[in-house]
Amino acid sequence: MKSHDIKEFAIQVAQGAGDLIRKYRSEADLIHEFKQGTELVTNADLAVDKYICELIGQRFPDHLIVSEESSPDSAQLQDRQKALWIIDPIDGTVNFAHGHDQSAVSIAFVNQGDVTVGVVFNPFTNELFTAHKGGGAFLNGIPIQVAVQSQLNRAIIATGFPYEKSNLEPMIKRVRAVLTHCADIRRLGSAALDICWVAAGRLDGYYESLSLWDFAAARLIAIEAGAKCGHFSEVPEGVDPQFYDQDLLITNEILYPQLLTVLQMAQSDEIS
Repeated sequence: MKSHDIKEFAIQVAQGAGDLIRKYRSEADLIHEFKQGTELVTNADLAVDKYICELIGQRFPDHLIVSEESSPDSAQLQDRQKALWIIDPIDGTVNFAHGHDQSAVSIAFVNQGDVTVGVVFNPFTNELFTAHKGGGAFLNGIPIQVAVQSQLNRAIIATGFPYEKSNLEPMIKRVRAVLTHCADIRRLGSAALDICWVAAGRLDGYYESLSLWDFAAARLIAIEAGAKCGHFSEVPEGVDPQFYDQDLLITNEILYPQLLTVLQMAQSDEIS
């Protein structure tokens, strides 16, 4: 099946999932639980995960699925012969559970080891970010591109903070460094949307350590919008950079080396 057809299917699935998310919000019937004692998950996350996985399974029974809630084993990425989907049913669960509108469905499609389709849909704003490899990036069907900001001290940078808070000091050093050298910092609560906002030029850059399902779709959208996507620490030998989930850095080509320097200096305590 062609990437365009896969993308259209993913859009339909994401929009259907968005309807389900809005239904749970409107009925105010959320059950809160915590994975590993810290990470919030609701009955809506589980229901949307099931909905997406069932639709994919019905349409493509031989495809593999990596999904945050029901099948989080990313070892399936090693099988490059099989097509694979990477799903986050609700990215920004805390926002969703607290009545904020910054949350989204994220769906990525991997073919022969490459992410070739990305769809991120915010059901509360009806903003649909899409891309297929080599085809550009779009917001509600209109082409988007990264901001052309070239001065780091004018840049608005987004990040996020971990659920598990036993090792906050390195993160605090990075925040201090970014606040010192950039115009301002944002923490909006959905990594997928943060990265899509970089793609759309609403933010100038983004950095954070994540899980694969948080960024797989949005990363492709950002690349297709002209962003440079990398890491501010070394990618382990033998690990595919497009799937490495630690210390992501996404911004435009001009700001990338500047922001990379700031983050790496913060890592080594050299920032002033």
